[in-house]
Amino acid sequence: MGDAIDLTGDGGVIKTIVRKSKANAAGPTENFPLVDVHYEGTLADTGEVFDTTHEDNTVFSFEVGKGSVIKAWEIAVKTMKVGEVAKVTCKPEYAYGSAGSPPDIPPDATLVFEVELVACRPRKGSSLGSVSEERARLDELKKQRELAAAAKEEEKKKREEAKAAAAARVQAKLDAKKGQGKGKGKGK
Repeated sequence: MGDAIDLTGDGGVIKTIVRKSKANAAGPTENFPLVDVHYEGTLADTGEVFDTTHEDNTVFSFEVGKGSVIKAWEIAVKTMKVGEVAKVTCKPEYAYGSAGSPPDIPPDATLVFEVELVACRPRKGSSLGSVSEERARLDELKKQRELAAAAKEEEKKKREEAKAAAAARVQAKLDAKKGQGKGKGKGK
């Protein structure tokens, strides 16, 4: 596990990376504010699981920056990259506060979430046609490069097979001539 990072400066939201994302992974941005996450939430005091997406293998989706989730999630998820798994510890003032969320979350509860950022997406109907078109173009170029590399590899293999076949024919002719020479000499 990584080092604990105080994301708020007051110990209110502590993030510890459990599994790093790949080096080139993307995170939520203004253009890709919709996120999909897997998570499991536990009460810090008891370790009791109060909510999880793992039981039914669903994802939870929300838009970063809209205030539709607890403050701790807004803060922590913004710092994550796709593929990353982090343990996020949330003090009550960044979670459900003094009211809690009955019946599962008591008042003034510190919560611990294990969150995996599964994906970042653009808003539906956003003007990101150019981004998706560019991504499709890059994907197509990648496919073309892979096909070209495979064709090149196939050509190389055929040339090597042709060389081997030619070498075998030359060797067979040489062997045949040697055999004829010996045979003629012995026969006379």
